[in-house]
Amino acid sequence: MKSCYKAGTFYTYITMVTDKLKTLAITKARVAELERSIANELNRELAALPAKFGFPNVQSFVKAVKAATKGKGGRGAKNATPRRKRAVITSETKSKVKALVEAGKTGTEIAKSVGISLPSVQNIKKALGLVKARK
Repeated sequence: MKSCYKAGTFYTYITMVTDKLKTLAITKARVAELERSIANELNRELAALPAKFGFPNVQSFVKAVKAATKGKGGRGAKNATPRRKRAVITSETKSKVKALVEAGKTGTEIAKSVGISLPSVQNIKKALGLVKARK
């Protein structure tokens, strides 16, 4: 810092930092103003939507939008097909799997015919000792 005190250099550094801080404050104010103007414009456009599509008020417009999107998307809806019920593995299911394995059916064929998942078929085969051990 010794060189900063020579011939008013210190004052120059302070002035540079102060100018940059002022510029930053002005820029932040401009950004805030732009955000407000965008929000206002968006609100005006959204308020005009019901009339644009021929609805007398917002409530009827919202009702129509909900009716149009019923069953499509929404919170947590990723697939169009509903989740299936969890299969209960009984001794009868295990015996069917064993018979189909001995008949030479593939795991996918067994899963479809018995109504369980492929990993469940694999677990049953493993429990019955029908799967070779890994080396």
